[in-house]
This record gives sequence, C-alpha cells and structure tokens, in this order.
Amino acid sequence: MPDVVGIRFKRCGKIYDFEVNGVEIHKGDLVVVESELGLNIGNVVTENYFIEDQDRKLKKIIRKATEEDLMQKEENRGLETEARDNCLERIMARGLPMKLICTEATLDRKRIIFYFTAEKRIDFRELVKDLASKFKTRIEMRQIGVRDGARIIGSLGICGRELCCTKFLTLFEPISIKMAKKQELVLNTGKLSGACGRLMCCLGFEYSEAF
Repeated sequence: MPDVVGIRFKRCGKIYDFEVNGVEIHKGDLVVVESELGLNIGNVVTENYFIEDQDRKLKKIIRKATEEDLMQKEENRGLETEARDNCLERIMARGLPMKLICTEATLDRKRIIFYFTAEKRIDFRELVKDLASKFKTRIEMRQIGVRDGARIIGSLGICGRELCCTKFLTLFEPISIKMAKKQELVLNTGKLSGACGRLMCCLGFEYSEAF
C-alpha cells in the first residue's frame, strides 16, 4: 500500500494524490513533483495516508522544495510576464477571438502553458508557432471556462467580499435559475450573475440549506 499525500498547485485548486516516495514531509510543506504539465512546486494539503488500490498509478514526489527551487519559481515570473505580453501581442496581430487569462511556466522552463477563454474553439496553430519560435520551448494552449477564468483573475462579488471561488470553492456545481426562483428572488439574470457572467455560486449554497 503506497504512502500518499494530497497536493494542491493553486489556491482552491483541485487536490491531486502523489506517492510520498520515501520523502519525509508534512502538511503545509512545499514539494517538487512531476505533474501532468511538467516539473512543478505544490503545497501538501493533507496528512499522509495509505491507499488500498495497488494497481493505481501515482506520480511520485521528487523532493522537498529547496531555496534554489523557490528562487527559480520566482525568476520564472519574469518569463511568464514576458510570455503573456508576447502572446497578447500575437493574439491581436492575428485577430483571434480569445481572451488570455494567465501564463504559467514549469519549474524547469521546459513548457509554458497559456490559459484562455473563448466562446468557441480556436485554431491557434499559427499562434503556437509564433510563441515556440520566440521562447524556444514547448508551448501548450489550454481553453478554460469563464468560471475558471474568474477564479484565476479574482474580483469582488456584489456582496463586497472576495469571490467564493478564489477563497474556498474547489469545485463548481451546476447552478440554475430554478434555484433563484425557489428562493423567491427577482429573476433578473443581470443581478443574479457573478463576475464570470454566470449565475452566482452562492445561489447554490442558500438553495441547499433551504431545500
């Protein structure tokens, strides 16, 4: 039975299981792992536990994050900013109907990931060629939903507080106008919509408590 911990890469992001691999770690530690996107630093958010499934394939923790790892991550912010600015320039030059949300470089700089939103599928092959030619590394474009985009950008809700998805909400549950109707709210989607343009997640919180 492998010894496992849960690791999160982004605030309120999904928790992924990684095999401890003999590394002495505790909840709250920063560790270096080989994620699906490449070498990254993650935060240990659960204590060690065992899983029964012997056949389940898990990636392993490489090491506890060192000062050099943290310095490299900080240096990568300059690359991410440069990549974001260049990508915005190329998006405008090519007239692509997409909104760039953020840019992320792996710890070893072997890959740069660009997260964007768009109303439909985008042919970004020429954009990828532009970026690969500029940065001489692997380029990955990831289309995300508007709710995920709002989580990354962050904002304040109409309540005056920070968005739930940036504070504590890990998963997005389906929200419908029926929830507002059951709570006898004014059915004005403009007033019921959050920063993402979709119905506010808190409609689901209050609906689940009341019904």
